[in-house]
Amino acid sequence: MRQAFSLLLTILPFLGNAQSDTLQPVSSPEEQIIEDYLQSIEAEGDFDFNTIFEELEYFRDNPLDLNGANEGDLQALKLLSDIQILDLINYRRQAGDLISVYELQAIPSFDLLTIRRILPFVAVGGGLDDYQTSLGKMLAQGKNELYLRWFRILEEQQGYTPLGEGQTGSRYLGDPNQFYMRYKHSYSNRLSYGFTAEKDRGEEFFKGSNPYGFDFYSAHLFLKDYSKRIKAIALGDYAVSFGQGLILFSGFGAGKSSAVMNIKRTARTLRPYTSVNEANFQRGAAATIGLSDQLELTALASLRNRGANLLEADTTDLEEAELRQATSLDLAGLHRTPNEIARENAIQQLTLGGQLKWNHSLGHIALNTLYENLNADLTQFRPAPFNQFDFTGNTLFNVSLDYSFIFQNFNFFGETARSANGAMATTNGLLMGLDRRVDLALLVRHFPRDYQALNAIPFAETQGGQNETGVYLGIEARPHPNWRLSAYFDTWRHPWLRFNIDAPSTGYEYRARLTYFRKRDFEAFLEVRDERKAQNVDKIEGNNDAIVERQVFQTRLHLAKKVAPSLELRSRIDVGFTDNEINERQEGFAIYQDVLFKPRGFPLSFTARYALFDTDGFQTRFYSFENNLLYTYGIPSYFNRGSRYYINLRYRGIRNLTLEARIAQTFWKNQDTFGSGNEAINGQTRTTVGAQIKYQF
Repeated sequence: MRQAFSLLLTILPFLGNAQSDTLQPVSSPEEQIIEDYLQSIEAEGDFDFNTIFEELEYFRDNPLDLNGANEGDLQALKLLSDIQILDLINYRRQAGDLISVYELQAIPSFDLLTIRRILPFVAVGGGLDDYQTSLGKMLAQGKNELYLRWFRILEEQQGYTPLGEGQTGSRYLGDPNQFYMRYKHSYSNRLSYGFTAEKDRGEEFFKGSNPYGFDFYSAHLFLKDYSKRIKAIALGDYAVSFGQGLILFSGFGAGKSSAVMNIKRTARTLRPYTSVNEANFQRGAAATIGLSDQLELTALASLRNRGANLLEADTTDLEEAELRQATSLDLAGLHRTPNEIARENAIQQLTLGGQLKWNHSLGHIALNTLYENLNADLTQFRPAPFNQFDFTGNTLFNVSLDYSFIFQNFNFFGETARSANGAMATTNGLLMGLDRRVDLALLVRHFPRDYQALNAIPFAETQGGQNETGVYLGIEARPHPNWRLSAYFDTWRHPWLRFNIDAPSTGYEYRARLTYFRKRDFEAFLEVRDERKAQNVDKIEGNNDAIVERQVFQTRLHLAKKVAPSLELRSRIDVGFTDNEINERQEGFAIYQDVLFKPRGFPLSFTARYALFDTDGFQTRFYSFENNLLYTYGIPSYFNRGSRYYINLRYRGIRNLTLEARIAQTFWKNQDTFGSGNEAINGQTRTTVGAQIKYQF
């Protein structure tokens, strides 16, 4: 606690007056979005949709024209809430084009904090479409970027040691280095082509299962707004999103977060794919064609290999042996051990789909269809009551109708979908601008236990769009130009059993955040979050698990201040507990201090953190976004008793070249080993190092 008290003293400078003023925002909303997402799925580690905010770099060099931007363009910023996008579109329709970016202050939901965050990425005027640019010019001219990245863990992990006498299991076949390479050519935001390659830690490199080098390769060519009729063409790897995500949503689908108004899926239908997630994308060709000024048609075809757990045939009949069966699709994309390699590219997945969309200045309505075919039957390896309604077989067909329309200050949206077995799922929402200072979000969802879709990612408590009925209510109030209150309440019911929950169950969650920002260099927020839902707990007596309510309560105080144009300090305190009626209550806290030094006119900058944490175990853990190498996101969870630090260095002293380096270490005081299985380290620390080169030409 003495260390914690010493670290708390670093917060005292925030109480003083500002010494300088700057237009740069003191915090970034994408940090909270990713942090909340990983906490909601109870995962940690590297975030593999690593280029999700890549378009921000483009908008920094080519500001988005606020007068010409449509809903999809504004959503691509990732910095505006759905209600802010609605208010901006309404304002333009009623008052005409903006004269200056500072006119945003006249739009009800745009407070000073939001305006300052988007200022580096937006402009007024200068965004006219140039349909006269030839394809040859776009292919030959533009900007080229090359990224080379390396990561590894310094301590020896069990997966890289030989099996001892009498030991069973498997070890990693590759070395502990992680390599990443990406090349991208872009012309404005209308054309891009390039490739991505990655080797994860433990995977072989130029040998064994990867004789051609990297384990994962991806390439794409994407053309956007080539003419009034050719809206988009995608070749190679691409992402597709239909409606509110009930039948298909490729890429990152954010869930509940402190951005309480962001409940609407508004991603563009077709997008280039440049991330390293090896499961959630399409490979083939797709196009969006404008049939008229208001009607457009999107068609897609994808054929790709998928990792899967195959069942070995237990028959000598050749015809029956050819009927392959798979128990699950591999979502991790790791191929380090013989068993993992055996699952790699085990089956093929064919995807055909289309969307017919009618657009209007006040909204749209779209009909979506999707056909999926696997060359192996999905089956249940160990059938259980909780999974008896999951999809089995090799062919699945989905159809849906989605809509969005604006009426005054109200935005109605939703999607209703049907799977091949006749089950109907629906989600419907409403965004309301009740007053210049108050916005409201409402979403009602109903996903039957037998609804089936392979790539459904709707806004919900759980993923998959199945076995859930719920109501979400969010509110944001701006009682004063320097204050913002945001909160949501979500309640849900699972009408059937779930994994590790052996009965129908209910749950609810609420979250509230009060934010204060002063001038242009200080921001503070206090947040409270409480979640209660069912879980199985081992009983001391008897063979059956007990189903009890688990409560997770956390509160957070966050302070950020620019003490000089080149220096920012951020401090955070997390306190919380996890409890149920059978196990002992687990409590804990985490506290950290960040230093961000980015001098103007000097090529070297750095960010650093030192954190202390003390919790009773994994059940009480705190997720915290970390600054990392460009387009790399790490969100570790702090638990047990220990400390963590990281230092990132960035050098831009050579024309068109950016050099980055990073070191991070976690120390557990109350543990003698770190991790488990092949990831286990015989020691109390885990140290990661990394470096990256970015070259623009």
